[in-house]
Amino acid sequence: MSKLKTLEDLFEHQLKDLHSAESQQMPLYPKLIEATNNKKLKKAIKDQHEQTQSQLKRLEKIGDKIGKKLTGHKCKAMEGLVKEASGFLEEKTSPEVLDAGIIAELQRIEHYEISGYGTARRYAQQLDQHDIAEQLGKTLEEEGDADEALNDLAIEVINEKAEA
Repeated sequence: MSKLKTLEDLFEHQLKDLHSAESQQMPLYPKLIEATNNKKLKKAIKDQHEQTQSQLKRLEKIGDKIGKKLTGHKCKAMEGLVKEASGFLEEKTSPEVLDAGIIAELQRIEHYEISGYGTARRYAQQLDQHDIAEQLGKTLEEEGDADEALNDLAIEVINEKAEA
């Protein structure tokens, strides 16, 4: 394990963790899209997949700006979240309960990312990297919006159907 001696080192570590987390999600989305039964949820997952691709590109540009490659690190937390979500897809359940569970799995992922991007943005601000903080803030907002959209779908449609 590398030695993290400064806030700048920790910031770089956080960026690598976020890059790994975003990368690990990419193969999960097609599985979720295929398993999902609700059309609105399917569209929300497709939108998240595209957004994740944009967020990865944004992170790579941030890495270029600070002169660091963000690859070579594995986010163990996201590895576990992706594994858990993939495992949930193998559960024997009704289509309605499956959709509700998919939302729960996706929200766990969103909450992890919200925490990570919030922390990285604060570090960027502290390090006077305000343009990077702004970019991280944009992603943080996107993650929050995705979480809220999933929550709205759950409340308005999915959970009620799962309850029936």
